[in-house]
Amino acid sequence: MASHYEDRFWTSEDGLNLHYRDYAGPDGYHGPPVLCMHGLTRNARDFADLAEHLCETRRVIVPEMRGRGMSDYAPSWETYNPMQYVGDVERLLAEQGIEQFISVGTSMGGLMTMLMAAAKPGRIAALVMNDIGPEIDPSGIERIGTYVGQGGSYPTWIHAARSLGDVHGNSFPDYTLDKWLEMAKRTLVVSQNGRISYDYDMAIAEPFKQAGNAAPPNLWLAYEALKNVPMVLVRGKLSDLLTPETVAQMGARNPAMTTVTVPRVGHAPTLDEPEARAAIDALLAGV
Repeated sequence: MASHYEDRFWTSEDGLNLHYRDYAGPDGYHGPPVLCMHGLTRNARDFADLAEHLCETRRVIVPEMRGRGMSDYAPSWETYNPMQYVGDVERLLAEQGIEQFISVGTSMGGLMTMLMAAAKPGRIAALVMNDIGPEIDPSGIERIGTYVGQGGSYPTWIHAARSLGDVHGNSFPDYTLDKWLEMAKRTLVVSQNGRISYDYDMAIAEPFKQAGNAAPPNLWLAYEALKNVPMVLVRGKLSDLLTPETVAQMGARNPAMTTVTVPRVGHAPTLDEPEARAAIDALLAGV
């Protein structure tokens, strides 16, 4: 299947060359674009299937944060933090003249969405929060800390896939080898020496270890900026980051929120699951 995006770049305030996929959408589309923001160790490929689907009716922009994918690695690990990522994306939006958008945020991307909403309320037309909320279960943070930045490389895609299965098997207990291979090809890349390695700067783990970088404080206050904004919250039934209690409180604070629980999946759903895809389509149909 042909891809419907262009690889494009923008420049951060500190001079990094940052990459994004731009899916133009149908001819003549002038509505708010969909902005897809990935998780901590991921990249634009995470949204490949969803973006191909959404661009049938809308423009879709998928930025890769500094230190991931085709974006430059930062010279200083201190800039690997959510506030910096938000600043980078804000420059992209300003450059493109985008004043309103629909946000799809997976994990860290959802944290970024809340920070962006708090900074400029009213510009998010609708949003999808994927397995993340204003309050994060410490057990999930601890689990992520066991693998982020650990590196490693593999001689074949099969070896890489089996390694992902060893690390994330509890989150995706029904995955077959073919599914792990799909995840491997979204998460890793063939390096210059021919081995397969993770497609991010290992230095992103350094600030993650510091207080306040895994999850900025006072995010319930930021979440208040999304009150009454049409929203789908996707949660993996096996998630160790987003608790049912936090989901309930999020719904109480935003009556426009719909919750979708994906069975037999932990952190984080791919958003290609039938339940998630149907809910996203229904949300966008109303925007």
